[in-house]
Amino acid sequence: MTGDAVREALAAIDRDARARILATLARRFGDLDLAEDATQEALTQALQTWPRTGVPESPEAWLQTTARRKALDHVRRESVLAQKLARVRIEEERGPVPAGLGDPAVVAGAQVRDPVPDDRLGLFFACCHPVMRPEDRVALTLRFVGGLSTAEVAHALLVPVATMQQRIVRAKQRIRTLGVPFGEPPRAELAARMAGVQKVIYLMYAEGFARSHGPGHVRDDLTAEAIRLARVLRGLAVDGASAETTGLLALLLLTEARRPARVGAVDGRPVPLAEQDRGLWDRELIGEGLALAEAAAGAPGAGAYAIQAAIAAVHAEATSFAQTDWDQIAVLYGMLEAYEPGPVVRLGRAVALGRARGPAVGMRLLDALAADAALQRFRPFHVARAVTFEELGEFAGAAAAYRRALELPGNEAEDGLLMASLEGIGGAGG
Repeated sequence: MTGDAVREALAAIDRDARARILATLARRFGDLDLAEDATQEALTQALQTWPRTGVPESPEAWLQTTARRKALDHVRRESVLAQKLARVRIEEERGPVPAGLGDPAVVAGAQVRDPVPDDRLGLFFACCHPVMRPEDRVALTLRFVGGLSTAEVAHALLVPVATMQQRIVRAKQRIRTLGVPFGEPPRAELAARMAGVQKVIYLMYAEGFARSHGPGHVRDDLTAEAIRLARVLRGLAVDGASAETTGLLALLLLTEARRPARVGAVDGRPVPLAEQDRGLWDRELIGEGLALAEAAAGAPGAGAYAIQAAIAAVHAEATSFAQTDWDQIAVLYGMLEAYEPGPVVRLGRAVALGRARGPAVGMRLLDALAADAALQRFRPFHVARAVTFEELGEFAGAAAAYRRALELPGNEAEDGLLMASLEGIGGAGG
């Protein structure tokens, strides 16, 4: 077997599969650094072994088993061997175990009780442990469960990359120092952990909805995974969290329903909402999303996700961009601000009011947000200003806003759309 064939096989082990391997190791060994090192060593071992033996029938299972053995080797070499092995034995006796790997340790772990139905959800809850700071919970789970790079996490959370690197290192040290367990929390603690898990799924979907970098505009693997995890999470039916979990799933489904119309078939560039062919929207997803949004809105505990689902529902029910009830959307954003008083929510309300009452009002509201440092680093803010400037006929301002947007992180397909818009108003040479 050639090296190219092996590299292609390894390239097919996507970040989702690597996240599953890492999650399983973290759960069993309680050490994120060890899990990362063992996963990387297994990938290196594959590069050396597969050219001789051929790519195994299940590369992920091979890597899982190899990584686990690598981790065990590390543990055995450590001075705290007895303590670590005792912890592993306990985890084998208690934890959920993936099927079909043919490893004695796996088989032994099959005698388990009522597990959380996905190893990554166990890692989710560990990263969202109450001893972790809220911003650390999101960053850790995006990095290790979602498999996003540090740069992608930084973009998702609107912070510099260097800051995010330091935050993740500190958070990992905190997990290790405090001995935070990797696995399902007691049932009584599930509701308290749920908000952090919901946030991570939301941000994972957002990164897939509009990539922070790379050639394409969307990442269907991330959006599909976020929706899958949202369904699993809702299936847990935790008391006190069902309304928001339902609202989150409704929001993702209603947003995903627009996916077929969001990217140009020829150039791959994003298609603005105003120009999308609504005949391409997925009516089945819209139907499911609307039903869930209605259920979330009427349930006790409804909050930010239920409101965002309601906003998405207004878009889904509009027969055209012009017929959209922007006043209702603005009201909903006002309600949302009570739960999430952040700059992105204020930006959404400003855009909605601009649509409802005219671009002059919209520009005045956008100008009022211009001093916000986070929005200054947020590409959609500058795109909103550019579009509003265009509607006002102020093309010099529009060109400056487009150029500023192009300076900020974004994917190449989106760059293409912004460049085309800039050229369309004669500002490409400015």
